[in-house]
Amino acid sequence: MSEKIEFSLKVNGTDFSIACPPRKTLADALREDCRLTGTHVGCEHGVCGACTVVVDGRAVRACLMFAVQAQGSEVRTVEGLAQNDVLSPLQQAFIDNHALQCGFCTPGFLMLINGAFERDPDICEDELTELLSSNLCRCTGYRNIARAVLQVADKLKARSELAVGKPS
Repeated sequence: MSEKIEFSLKVNGTDFSIACPPRKTLADALREDCRLTGTHVGCEHGVCGACTVVVDGRAVRACLMFAVQAQGSEVRTVEGLAQNDVLSPLQQAFIDNHALQCGFCTPGFLMLINGAFERDPDICEDELTELLSSNLCRCTGYRNIARAVLQVADKLKARSELAVGKPS
């Protein structure tokens, strides 16, 4: 039986109405129904992290979440990071620090880190190591990814200190 469930969600600020089978993953719905192909599907078991997106402020594995579970949610994908054709500071830091090679894992890392920065921009190196260990990269060895993240974290920390008048 090909039963479909209709629901709506907001992706990168755009409203979408989707009708899909109840067992369709959020990753597949984003790629097929929303036509946003930046969310990559690697292992389909939640291990690699390539499919990471931010749902209602939390980084989640889109291959483990049913699309219907995102009903009424705000979803952000890698396509939502750049604004007006200008890369986000994190995307630019990945380029500046050579934090990507083949690029398959990059959207997942960007969304994982973006979600972490939203919760706490003052990430320390130990927290970063633990965070990055939850996503897999076969190319870079993580050092340049960590360097890019720490560069952005330092800028965010400096901005927040200036905003509250703390000395840097």
